[in-house]
Amino acid sequence: MELVPLKTVHGEEKVWNLIAEMPPEEVCARAGVRYEQDKKTYIIRSFGMDFRLSVDERTITSDAPSASVFLGKLKDFFRLPLLWYLTSAKDIPCTGRLIKPIDVKGGQRFFSGTHLLPLDKLADKYGSDRELFLRRGLELGAETAGHGDAALRFYPLPKVPITLILWLEDEEFPARMDLLFDSTCDLQIALSDITWSLATLTALVMLE
Repeated sequence: MELVPLKTVHGEEKVWNLIAEMPPEEVCARAGVRYEQDKKTYIIRSFGMDFRLSVDERTITSDAPSASVFLGKLKDFFRLPLLWYLTSAKDIPCTGRLIKPIDVKGGQRFFSGTHLLPLDKLADKYGSDRELFLRRGLELGAETAGHGDAALRFYPLPKVPITLILWLEDEEFPARMDLLFDSTCDLQIALSDITWSLATLTALVMLE
């Protein structure tokens, strides 16, 4: 089943306007990003790469070779989360306590129709190859974590980690992939469709 980006009323024009009105020093303190005053550009770290958000030009760019998939093929899952994060992020630390998608605001959407996360496809791809899973994750700036047979903690946004946990196939059980959020997720992201987009983006880029 094809994943379809959510058609949100909270479009790009609105969020760019909000960002333009915000004091950059306040945004940087809340969101853990940098700002170049002369270029009116925010620099945000995502999946181990720096992306530049130009407030005047309203563009998102990156010099990283691997950034093209985020700015091209997966842009519908990528652009709005970056922008809305700058407006809603809070200056609070992660707790390290992991929660399931169903437990985040609007979590029921993760389990229906075209919004269903492609975790079965991830399990099929990596279910017998732990090293491939780890290698691909490290290419995307992930950290290893101590869960399951292998686990990776991604940072699609500086204060919104997403953890993928791999359970390898064996004689008794098929492979399984779990996706979990930090318990602070709802505090950092105000819109549930943005949370879904981030989770989908993390899964899709691991299938590339």
